[in-house]
Amino acid sequence: MHRRRRTAILTVSAALVAAPLLTACGSEAHPGAAAVVGGDRIQTAALQAQVREVRAAQEASPQAEQLIKATGDLSREKLNGMIFDRVVEKVAADAGVSATRKEVQQTRKTAAEQYGGDAQFAAMLLQQQGIAPDEIDTVVRRNILMNKVADKHGITNSPEGQKKLMELFSTASESLDIEVNPRYGTWDDENIQLGRYEAPWIRQLTRDPATGPEGL
Repeated sequence: MHRRRRTAILTVSAALVAAPLLTACGSEAHPGAAAVVGGDRIQTAALQAQVREVRAAQEASPQAEQLIKATGDLSREKLNGMIFDRVVEKVAADAGVSATRKEVQQTRKTAAEQYGGDAQFAAMLLQQQGIAPDEIDTVVRRNILMNKVADKHGITNSPEGQKKLMELFSTASESLDIEVNPRYGTWDDENIQLGRYEAPWIRQLTRDPATGPEGL
């Protein structure tokens, strides 16, 4: 991964303020949707599939009981990630940056080498972020795009830089008119997450988006 330090989007101490109640995606307007982002539906079935993948990986781990206990609210955690990835895509598109498959593969390879190999890398992501093996490329892509956005806007690791990056993501989040099925909560545009939920990327980004989740 890139070695240059980059500012964080969120801070660990950021207040988790619940956003105003949004239109219910579970209503007749959006049946079967866990959320609607920019007019695109995140199907409940797709969310449940991600949850099953993570649970299967956790159950196969020697630390199964501990991992499952640590991710009791896994549906909300995965929905957070699915929505946040769409916000990242929006910010990246607005900045005119993208990530190629080759970049994702090379970045993933470099990160895996830092952890002693693919198996150790996957185990770390599962333990610390609740990321299933099939989701790793998505996480790596997310971090590549965030690095490029920071580069494109000349954002540095400073209070001013953090404020600028936060504004970019908050503005993009608001423009996507994100609606969440009430069973999962409501989306907070200001903090870029489901209200009253500390998403994993908060810890990730307060370290360094260049190195990825929990030091990826």
